Amino acid sequence: QVQLVESGGGLVQAGGSLRLSCAASGSIFDIDSMAWYRRAPGKQRELAAAITSDGRTTYADSVKGRFTISRDNAKNTVDLQMNSLKPEDTAVYYCNADRVRTTLYSRYLEVWGQGTLVSVSS
Repeated sequence: QVQLVESGGGLVQAGGSLRLSCAASGSIFDIDSMAWYRRAPGKQRELAAAITSDGRTTYADSVKGRFTISRDNAKNTVDLQMNSLKPEDTAVYYCNADRVRTTLYSRYLEVWGQGTLVSVSS
């Protein structure tokens, strides 16, 4: 069984910074993609940023230039550095691990964290 545990959410003023961290635990052979999604109040969940095992990154247009995603493949961790935060960044942020294998020949899994709340005050 693979689990994701997030940390680092909280309340911050507009213009401030927060860093989210996510650690995958369990029997893990490899993880292809790790990502941060977010769900703002009254809105659908959306991708904020993603990173593949070889370091390719994807960002939502709304966070480009402000957020930076990074990962440590050896530790199975992914971080999201969020700078210049805006009130519209307020959301529950979810860590996601996609195409997770527990062995070389296992089927692929997708795993979600429980979410961490980021609140940005104006």
